[in-house]
Amino acid sequence: MSRKPPPSDADLTPFAGSATDVAPLGRQTAKPEHELTADEDLDVADWDRIAELEEFKSLLAAKARFIVPATVFFIVYYFALPLLVGYAPEWMAKKVFGVVNVAYLFALSQFFMAWILALLYVRAAGRFDAMTRGIIEQFKKGGH
Repeated sequence: MSRKPPPSDADLTPFAGSATDVAPLGRQTAKPEHELTADEDLDVADWDRIAELEEFKSLLAAKARFIVPATVFFIVYYFALPLLVGYAPEWMAKKVFGVVNVAYLFALSQFFMAWILALLYVRAAGRFDAMTRGIIEQFKKGGH
């Protein structure tokens, strides 16, 4: 059994048989921006003011116009396969070519549908990001 070394003021890393961290807890430089807590971040946005902006409301509406129909479409398309297999088995069992039937093609089409929805979302997210950058620029310039 190893003995614990005496505590050192220079390294605040706890010791439990072996070092629990490779880096000392103490820091000589300022924290990087991505490690700041909300209390430490001096450039905190005024979210109440942002929420009142027409541009922000337009951003939320644009997102909803894409996300809600896309989600409804995805759910309907996804659950159509088991529903059709259960309620229209003759049609789903219809052979298209060889042993491949409508149910197999429908199941395969769900992969393509998901990829297409993802592609459409990436394109829409680019527009959402541009709207967001516009709102951020307004605040940086002190426009609101």
